[in-house]
Amino acid sequence: MASVVLALRTQTAVTSLLSSTPATALAVRYASKKTGGSSKSLGGKSSGRCLGINKMEGHYVHAGNIIGTQNHFRWHPGAHVGLGKNKCLYALEEGIVHYTKEVYVPHLRNTEAVDLITRLPKGAVLFKNFVHVVLAKLEGTFKLVAML
Repeated sequence: MASVVLALRTQTAVTSLLSSTPATALAVRYASKKTGGSSKSLGGKSSGRCLGINKMEGHYVHAGNIIGTQNHFRWHPGAHVGLGKNKCLYALEEGIVHYTKEVYVPHLRNTEAVDLITRLPKGAVLFKNFVHVVLAKLEGTFKLVAML
């Protein structure tokens, strides 16, 4: 008897699966707008720091003109060149810009520089880049010193 009930159940299940019943329409919703997401990294949009040399070799500069900007001492101030708080180089007098590379000989009281020199291999020399302003000689002009 149990086998007859089992056979009857399987037959009804098979006939219900194979019968052609009308398919029901399923409603599918799609997104009407795409997701925008979120911007996490807001950095990287700042402009550069504009470091470097502004006046090249042979350029004429007036007093106060900025010759170059730097973060670390790449160029050192020479004759008629001043050094700002942020290590920028500026002209103290009117003239023409010149660059030189000179041998660096530290003062004996500067212990850090002396230690650096002694650690170098024999025959090695340290150089520094200097920026100079050569004064422009203006013909036929004079500077009033005092009124008599």
